[in-house]
Amino acid sequence: MDAIRIRGGKKLSGTIHVSGAKNAALPILCATLLSDGESLLRNVPALRDIETTSALLRFLGRSVSSSPPTVKVDAGSQVRPEAPYELVKQMRASVMVLGPLLARFGRAKVSLPGGCQIGSRPVDQHLKGLEKLGATIKLERGYIIASAPRLRGDEVVFDMPTVTGTENLMMAAALAKGRTRLVNAAREPEIEELARVLNKMGASVTGAGTDVMEIEGRDELAPFDHAIVADRIEAGTYMVAAAAAGGDVLLENAPLEDMESTCAALKTMGVEIGREGTAARIRRTGPIKPIRLTTEPHPGFPTDMQAQLMVLATLAEGTSTIKETIFENRFMHVPELARMGADIEAEGNHAIVRGPSRLQGAQVMATDLRASASLVIAGLVAEGETEVLRVYHLDRGYEHMERKLAAVGADTERIKGTGG
Repeated sequence: MDAIRIRGGKKLSGTIHVSGAKNAALPILCATLLSDGESLLRNVPALRDIETTSALLRFLGRSVSSSPPTVKVDAGSQVRPEAPYELVKQMRASVMVLGPLLARFGRAKVSLPGGCQIGSRPVDQHLKGLEKLGATIKLERGYIIASAPRLRGDEVVFDMPTVTGTENLMMAAALAKGRTRLVNAAREPEIEELARVLNKMGASVTGAGTDVMEIEGRDELAPFDHAIVADRIEAGTYMVAAAAAGGDVLLENAPLEDMESTCAALKTMGVEIGREGTAARIRRTGPIKPIRLTTEPHPGFPTDMQAQLMVLATLAEGTSTIKETIFENRFMHVPELARMGADIEAEGNHAIVRGPSRLQGAQVMATDLRASASLVIAGLVAEGETEVLRVYHLDRGYEHMERKLAAVGADTERIKGTGG
């Protein structure tokens, strides 16, 4: 397995281009199952999760030509509405083929998902919603087996906001007969992006970005051509990296309109963020200030930025508190940061971060996607050399991070096949 080696202490200066959003591209790739003909996705990031989803679509019978930033998906000669464990275990988002397969072909067999071990994230909200639309669902030997001659629109009330659950129901409802109303729906920008694509395909989706959404289904949908929105989490990660290492970084294609809570938190901590057209300039000219932070569903502070902000909090002059309310097991980066000298006390879903810490380079282990990014950021400011092992997690969500950081002055390199 590859590792990333970082020699800390370098200030960052220059320009980083923000890639297309992984969390928008994945459901949109799944939406290609809803139509025949060739769909074209542009501004697609070169990531492991994109490769995994492309492989799954090929298994299902689609013809996929993937050469990021462009991916073409065309209907194959035969559809196999079954997503096996070998593919689904690599990425939880694979469960989003369930709604499109069921709506389009009347049946689906999809493995219960795998992915990052940061919480149980059950799919019960997906299944309850599909049953409300008329599906018959049973669980057998680790597989979801669903059938429905034709889904019918109805009101679905989620017990809690769920991003992939909302997206699965949106896609299923786009081919259901009649109108579907989703209540307590997730409000993330990636939900709005999927709605834009479904509307291009001929469905009528209104209310995306609010907690009540309505989808008017169609008998058939058309293929589409769409450029994926910029990745707000990648942009936020590089903002934290620039703030932690110091210097002056310009983020091209930064979706600031989707990053209000992240920008507000960073500004509270003393980071300067300025808009320059479609770019954002990040500077840190003074000391980092402590913060009280709670992760929440959008538009609250995103759980996907919690680990990165924790690293910045280790540099703050004072005590920060972080409460994680989305996933119950998302502090796995804490022991690794402690190995580097961070003073963090975590219990349950609360963490107390006492700073400023003098971080020291060490060999550390990536445990999930965002934890990987936090360890790379820690390495940027640590004294000496840090080696982040098992960066296949990082490759799921960040396009060539070590290259992008090196281009703005970081001393980063990928080490092939370390065995970690």
